[in-house]
Amino acid sequence: MLRKIDHRSMGKGDLSFADSTFHFSFANYYNPENINFGVLRVVNDDVIKPHSGFDTHPHNDMEIITYVVDGALTHGDSLGNKNTITRGHIQYFSAGTGVRHSEHNEGDDPLRLLQIWIYPDRKGHQPDYGDKRFEWEDRQNRWLLMISGKDRDAPITINQDANFYVTALDQDKEIELNVETGRQAYLIQIEGSSEVNGETLTERDAMEVIEENLSIKAIDNAHLLLMEMKKER
Repeated sequence: MLRKIDHRSMGKGDLSFADSTFHFSFANYYNPENINFGVLRVVNDDVIKPHSGFDTHPHNDMEIITYVVDGALTHGDSLGNKNTITRGHIQYFSAGTGVRHSEHNEGDDPLRLLQIWIYPDRKGHQPDYGDKRFEWEDRQNRWLLMISGKDRDAPITINQDANFYVTALDQDKEIELNVETGRQAYLIQIEGSSEVNGETLTERDAMEVIEENLSIKAIDNAHLLLMEMKKER
């Protein structure tokens, strides 16, 4: 089963310092039929203005992943971590029993990022933070596994049975991925456009995939993120 989600139908944020697109119910956007997709609870596509951002605020019992599309993201938290990541890099933050953090664009250019929340496998994990700088070439015309559950050996592991893949396809290049029986995936067209099993995705579109083999062809240079997880709609 495939279901395309047009980015024009998604929720929109109303903060003065950020232009946000909400894939699922969040903040001022609420749709009782669009709360989550399996263990995937939040996907926010944020463009944050220079010298602004999200001041210190609390989280608990959520696996929070941030993927930077453009610009530089500076993170700080109550565990004492402070770091900056840029395009194509990942920040992982397990809120666990409770922690406070901030996310800012301290640069002179807009910052675009995807913030993703995953339900953990249980409540009460110890809070944790990590980040990883991936070489762009490692995703060029192939899938790069960035994140997995504890039973696999991705560079970042989270407290859930979920796998995050990214690819950057050159124009007309093709790639496949099998979403196996008992599994589902959420695909995001971050940049560019592509044809997925005959369906066209343009920038910021998404697609729900349940137990389906994917064949993807880049219409122009295409940047895609795929989150694969156990089937649990």
